[in-house]
Parts: sequence; C-alpha cells; structure tokens
Amino acid sequence: MTLAPDATARAARPLITSLIDEATVGAIAGEAWVALVGEEELLVPVPGALPEDALSTWVDVVGPWTGSVVLTAGHGTAVELTRALLAEATPAVLEPEDVTDAFGEIANVVGGNVKAALPGPSTLSLPQVGDAPAVRNPDDVCRVEVLWRGQPLVITVQGALPSTSPQHENPHHENPQHENPHHENPHPNGVSL
Repeated sequence: MTLAPDATARAARPLITSLIDEATVGAIAGEAWVALVGEEELLVPVPGALPEDALSTWVDVVGPWTGSVVLTAGHGTAVELTRALLAEATPAVLEPEDVTDAFGEIANVVGGNVKAALPGPSTLSLPQVGDAPAVRNPDDVCRVEVLWRGQPLVITVQGALPSTSPQHENPHHENPQHENPHHENPHPNGVSL
C-alpha cells in the first residue's frame, strides 16, 4: 500500500505530547509571566471555567512539528494583563489595539520559548488575536489550565494537522469543547500549515 504524499507527511509528524509535556509548558508560561508581568505575578496551576467573552492570542510554529501556541482568557483578564504589562505607561483609556498588542506579546514570548523547546529548525509567526484556531487533532494537544489573579487562563499547544486515526477522519466531526464553528480553516488568515 502506498500512502499519498500528504498522508505520509502527516504520519511522519510527531504528536506534541511526545515532544513536550504540561509541566514544561506551564514552566515556560510561568517564566514568561514573571519576566513580562512581574515577579509577584504568578500563574497558579488550578483549572477554572473560561467566561463566555473569551479571547485568544496565538502564534504558529512551523517546522518538524507544526501547530499553534494559544493563550485564552476572558476579555477582562486580557485588559488587566495589558495594564500589568504597560505598568506606568498605561493610558487612562485603553484602546482595543493596546489589548491586542499586549495580549499578542505574551503569546509571542510563550510561543517563542515553546518553539525553542521543540525540535527545529522552526519558524514562528507574528501573534494573532481573536477566536482560537480549531483543534484539528485532539490527540495532538498539550493543555495547561492556570489562574492569574484568580481568573482562568488556558494555554494550549495544538497541532495544525488533522488526525490520521480513523476515529478522527471525519472532517465534519463536531466537538464544541474543542472546535470553533466560526473557522473551518484553523487559521483565520487563510494560511494553511
């Protein structure tokens, strides 16, 4: 039996869970948080339910493993994070661009450090902010749930390629916990990894 080139490429790619674990992702996020937000600002490894106004920021990693590093929090948490990052330079009224830039910077730093822990060489995209990319293969996800200032934050490192296992082959499979119905392509800018 000969596999199509695309199927061969998918089969040869490792799952993220074979490359990095939750403890490592949590440590990377914690170190980034202390460096960017402050030494007294800790991420507490306790799960919490995300609010309905959740906002995500992510960077894409392209290399031997291809996927996204995604941070998701409530909009209010993203605003508070912006204020913490900007510190004394915080304007009286935050513009949406301020939140996008600050939230994206956290994804950039966390994603860059995750990329450094993965086999390379790899490239890192610019950060994006919006609805999280869809999870295309539930087996290719490393998920870390934490609290920051009592508010939930979820960090996922998720593969961009669909599963090669028969149970995940249906492209119309819907799992509301893991997929975003607003994006058929996991990357809203239309880039396919």
